[in-house]
Amino acid sequence: MATETLTPRLKERYRNEIVPALKQELGLDNVMQVPRVTKVILNMGIGEALKDAKLIEGATKDLATITGQKALVTKARKSIANFKLREGQAIGAKVTLRGDRMWEFLDRLLSIALPRIRDFRGLPTKMDGSGNYTFGVTEQLIFPEIDYDRVDVTRGMHIPIVTTARTDAEGKALLDAFGFPFRREGQGQ
Repeated sequence: MATETLTPRLKERYRNEIVPALKQELGLDNVMQVPRVTKVILNMGIGEALKDAKLIEGATKDLATITGQKALVTKARKSIANFKLREGQAIGAKVTLRGDRMWEFLDRLLSIALPRIRDFRGLPTKMDGSGNYTFGVTEQLIFPEIDYDRVDVTRGMHIPIVTTARTDAEGKALLDAFGFPFRREGQGQ
């Protein structure tokens, strides 16, 4: 009995529509030069975890629910006396998504999660200088997988999207082709 694996719909759209359009738009000679997304990372920093270790457990559960992948607990690299932080103490959680899970997460992020943000006016357009993009989300409740009644604390997260783009213009063109809702010029903060 052969099992058929389904290709994520955003990945299929990227291959069939976005790659040819970007190749023409950016004036590239080869299809392999077209920028692509290599990984998506979800970071949750939990500063209050120094006082209450159970918060780390809640964050890892939330990240695992959102991504379908076990979260890695991040530890402090060095001690900082002013923050009462010791080296090796758990201070956050992260998940790195690649492959089909990455494509499915991006699809859910663009079509379901971002439209659920209250008073959403678009994402900031600032890239990192190398074609990668990072934005923050103030609460994990925008993801429909999270059960509102079981949330102990609302937590924000950073979501870096790493691409193979060589410049910010290429990276922005790639994310625009995916349909990222960026702020328009002249629109308020």
